[in-house]
Amino acid sequence: MVEEVAQRPSRDHRKVSGRLPDFPWDKLTAYAATARSHPDGVCDLSVGTPVDPTPEVVQQALRDASDAPGYPTTIGLEATRRAAISWLERRHGVSGLGLDGVLPVIGSKELIGSMAVHLGIGAGDLIGYPALAYPTYEVGAALAGAESLATDSLTAFGPRTPRLLWINSPANPSGRVLPLDHLRKVVDWCRERGTVLVSDECYVECAWEGEAPLSVLDPRVNGGSHEGLLAVHSLSKRSNLAGYRCAFVAGDPAIVGELLAVRKNLGLQMPAPQQRAMIAALDDDAHVERQHALYAARRTVLKDALESAGFRIDHSEASLYLWATRDQDCWETVSDLAEQGILVAPGEFYGAAGRRHVRVAFTATDERIAAAAARLVG
Repeated sequence: MVEEVAQRPSRDHRKVSGRLPDFPWDKLTAYAATARSHPDGVCDLSVGTPVDPTPEVVQQALRDASDAPGYPTTIGLEATRRAAISWLERRHGVSGLGLDGVLPVIGSKELIGSMAVHLGIGAGDLIGYPALAYPTYEVGAALAGAESLATDSLTAFGPRTPRLLWINSPANPSGRVLPLDHLRKVVDWCRERGTVLVSDECYVECAWEGEAPLSVLDPRVNGGSHEGLLAVHSLSKRSNLAGYRCAFVAGDPAIVGELLAVRKNLGLQMPAPQQRAMIAALDDDAHVERQHALYAARRTVLKDALESAGFRIDHSEASLYLWATRDQDCWETVSDLAEQGILVAPGEFYGAAGRRHVRVAFTATDERIAAAAARLVG
């Protein structure tokens, strides 16, 4: 007699990843291979990762803090939070921010991706983010099981009220800067509805043309109150600290406190040496000005070359990218540039509204930027 074997329940280990969008950069693999086969090497202008040295003042601070045998705390050092407050006030006109309104985090991407979950947003809730957007906003909504809407129009929400609304100025990928009147309107709209407004301001010190970008924490924007508002800041771009994973969130102490209460249970703690490096970076403006000048020069070279090659540059007044188009499908542009050994990001990565643009980073070395420019105009 054959013994019957009890059927075990199926274990699907892809239940979470299956509801997330495909990782966009995997789609660029074949084009990257083409670009790398160029006889003079690839000019990789796709990801936008910093290539210049981490400032010496930051490196020294890390070395000096390397003896760190004890556990850090999730709330971070008081000195870390004071440095963030001082920087926001000195550089961006933010006032009224207390120690309970700042939280260091392990890179801004981790925070953005987990924000909805940590604020208890889930099934049946709605999250809004820009029509052209950093993909992690969508990932965060999907991870929480919430609905999401990519739009630049507040009226697009109709009678529904989003629990969370993301804005991004200066924007990735387009480099667009939202003006004061628009920011005020969004703040008022969210407060009337009880929507948490989170402003991703990671490129706030990477501005090139027009009016200076404003933080949502600026009293000119919010009327002197941080209620219902958060701003996310990263040191990856301004200080070449992408490898250090140094960022922070600031704003309404009630919301920051809730994030802290959840995150400390998860052990999400910025290492103490990185906090000391972050303090050094926030306290020093000189390296930021030097890096800004480097990027400005690279941007000019690349922008001139793209326009000479028949591209139109839209927005791009800030951030570390040029939002370029030849009025053709973005993948056709990606393919054409890959044949020239130039790798760029297709606008489709950032939403349907980007299908006829490509994002071109000017974070490569002077030599690679010059090489790309020569190929474009040659």
